[in-house]
Parts: sequence; structure tokens; C-alpha cells
Amino acid sequence: MEPHHPAVVAVASATAAPASAPEEPRQRLLLAGLRLFAQQGYSKTSTRELAEAAQVNIAAISYYFGDKAGLYRAVFLESMGGSPEADLARYSDPRLSLAQALRGFYDVFLEPLTQGDKLRLCMKMHFREMLEPTGLWPMDAAHGIKPLHDGLLALLCRHLGLPTDAGAADADLQRLAIGLAGLGVHLHVGYDMTEALAPGLMQGPEQIEVWSDRLVLYGLAMVRAEAARRGLALREAGQDAAAAEIAESGDVGQHAEPAATPAQRRTSGRTRGRTSAGTDGRTPPGSGESA
Repeated sequence: MEPHHPAVVAVASATAAPASAPEEPRQRLLLAGLRLFAQQGYSKTSTRELAEAAQVNIAAISYYFGDKAGLYRAVFLESMGGSPEADLARYSDPRLSLAQALRGFYDVFLEPLTQGDKLRLCMKMHFREMLEPTGLWPMDAAHGIKPLHDGLLALLCRHLGLPTDAGAADADLQRLAIGLAGLGVHLHVGYDMTEALAPGLMQGPEQIEVWSDRLVLYGLAMVRAEAARRGLALREAGQDAAAAEIAESGDVGQHAEPAATPAQRRTSGRTRGRTSAGTDGRTPPGSGESA
């Protein structure tokens, strides 16, 4: 890549701090690394590109991080914040209906899309590590992703009436959990492609709100299909009669509960106690709106 390639210039502009409040070179390198590693991957990003984007000399990378691998590791481990425990709490409560639990699960993927470019790039970089592993992937899988996967398996077992003991999930339940997660993962891994194929589909809180509704509908359909394949009846949380009606009737489009945007749920304490569709004044999915 040439020294003044537009991608590097764009990253340099985004990471440059105002003259009145200059950022430390280490922080500029972290921000430049986040953008370039997320967009290009580790192997296709050079130290020269990183230094130019951060507006520092190449020696600064060695001074602060040792080498490019050290900078990558710092970006990977320092940029995300949050914790798997907090994400797991969104959907692991056994009192949640299946629809509520799936909404909480997909919030883990959707909220970063409402919180600006930095967090979206963090997610993209972590998912890119799955596809182009550098050695950090086993750590991320063991401490970040596996607890969330196990939590999803547990909620599926509860609602399918299967044993919830650790390790009890069979191969088809594993496939279902991976398929459900794949709907959320693709929104990050395929973000740029989605924008190219359907411009605007990922932009703004209104679009993310629609994605929230649709992912719950698609997820419910997948779980119901697996329940039917096994000859099982879905078990719903007792306090949510509306969600139980959805599972029994199969009429997802007309009855799935509406939701506020991920950003609205965040500011309102992520209340999930709604017991029927339409109580927040929004038009239920499937009643005439278009995505």
C-alpha cells in the first residue's frame, strides 16, 4: 500500500486529536491499529501504515508495544471493555420467555452497532480473528465466546425440555446454537458487504431496531423447527402467555413482541418485563411495516 493510500489517510484523519487536546502516541497507535486491523487484518497491515495512520514514527511501535504483534495484542485485549458475564446476564434468566431471551442474546450483537464506529470495529476485529487467527483466538474462545455459547445452549435446553447438564447438548443442538449466533455474527463480519448490497440497511437506530425484531422472529422460527423435528413442544416462561401463544400457534409475524431499540433498552435499564405485544405503542412486526 502506498504511503498516502486513501484508507491510511482516512484512518489518520479519524485518529488525529484536536490541537487543543493532543492524544498520547500510545493511544493514537491503539486507535489506528483498531481501524486498520479490523479493516485489513493483521497480515495485510504494515508497521509503516500503522505509524502513518497514528502520525508517529515507526520506532514508537517498538517503544510502546515491542512490535506489530504486541500492538495487535494490546488492541485486541484493551479495546472491547465489558465482560462475558454482563452479556450472559442479558439472556440467561430462566424467567425470560424464549422471545425475550433471544432479544437479549441478539442485543449482544446489535448494541455495538448503535454505539459508534469504535465498538463496531472492535467486534469486527474479534470476529476477523476467527477467520484469520493469530494465536489470540483460543484465549478469546475460552474466556469470551464459550461462556456465551454455553449459556445459549442452556436456554435452548430449557425451552426444548432437554437436560441442562453441562455437556448434555447433542450435535443438533450445537448446530442450532451456532446457527442462531451466526445471524448476529454476520452483521459484523459482513457489515461492509451488507452496505454494498443494500445501502442504508445497517444505518441508524431505526434500522437496528428492525434488525432486533427480525432476528428474534428468525430465531424463534429456527428453534420451533428444531422442536418440530424432535417432536417436542416448546416450554415458555409461565408469566409470558403471549410468547407461549406464539410458540404454540406458529404465527410469529402477527404476535412477536415489539421492542425498543438497543439504545433505548440500554438507557431505560434494559427492561424486559413486557408481557404483551403493543404495550409500548409501536406497531408489532408483521402488521404492515416494511424492513
